[in-house]
Amino acid sequence: MLIPHIRAQLLHSLNGLITISILATPWVMADSCFGQDNPPQTEDQNQARQALDEGVQALKNAQYVDAERNFLRAKQLDPRLLNARLYLATTYASQYIPGAQSEKNFRLGEAAVAEFRDVLTLQPENLSAIDGIGSLLFQMAGQPYDPAKFKEAKSQFQKHIQFNPEDPEPYYWIGVIDWTLSFRANGEFRARTNHDARGETLQDSDPLPPDVREQYMREYGPIIDEGIDSLKHAIERKPDYNDAMAYLNLLYRRKADTVTSENEREELIKMADDLVDTVKEIIQRKFQTPRQP
Repeated sequence: MLIPHIRAQLLHSLNGLITISILATPWVMADSCFGQDNPPQTEDQNQARQALDEGVQALKNAQYVDAERNFLRAKQLDPRLLNARLYLATTYASQYIPGAQSEKNFRLGEAAVAEFRDVLTLQPENLSAIDGIGSLLFQMAGQPYDPAKFKEAKSQFQKHIQFNPEDPEPYYWIGVIDWTLSFRANGEFRARTNHDARGETLQDSDPLPPDVREQYMREYGPIIDEGIDSLKHAIERKPDYNDAMAYLNLLYRRKADTVTSENEREELIKMADDLVDTVKEIIQRKFQTPRQP
């Protein structure tokens, strides 16, 4: 029950990354959201702020056509108004549906990424834009499966760490991406082995045959180790980070498929099982703790 619960929370958390600045800020004047725009000096800039505020209200009410129109107008009137670009990207991202294969959905994802990239041309350290790109690329990489997009998403979270190394979230997402890549590859290795096998098939919990294990370790061992280290960094910064622990458990199981010693494999699986128990305890404790008003 644990892993399906974590997976069900994954896209919800990603959407939170895109709109974190909005969700954390009261719906007041848009100049205070995302931050760092200069006070208006000209009539065009004043009109841009007005269009921005109207767009924010429309986005709050999920009126995406009106929101897009106002943010585009604000951007045209004041091209250096970062908040207009960030909210325009968020408008597109809010409509993007992970896995939907329509041309319109694809254009929404690409448009959001492009707007976030434009923000970075003006302010390279803008974490809202960096996280927005990483989140969208992660979602777009899932279906159809595109490992290059996963790796590009990871590069954005690595960039986040350069600017804010104490934030646990980018470490978590790097771990999730590394698990996604190594898990997918593990399944492909097992499927090929079973296709070529004669007789008993290889089960998901069985050790990989030596030659397959060696290839898997060579190609994905560094990715697995990176993910484990990254999730440990996330937990160091947030000791009750149960989602990070859940994925660390999963990566320990992938690590177990790279080792030659049966004792080491058993130890890694035990470490994974212990984390499952820890996650259950944390979730139970959070469930029993009354929420603060």
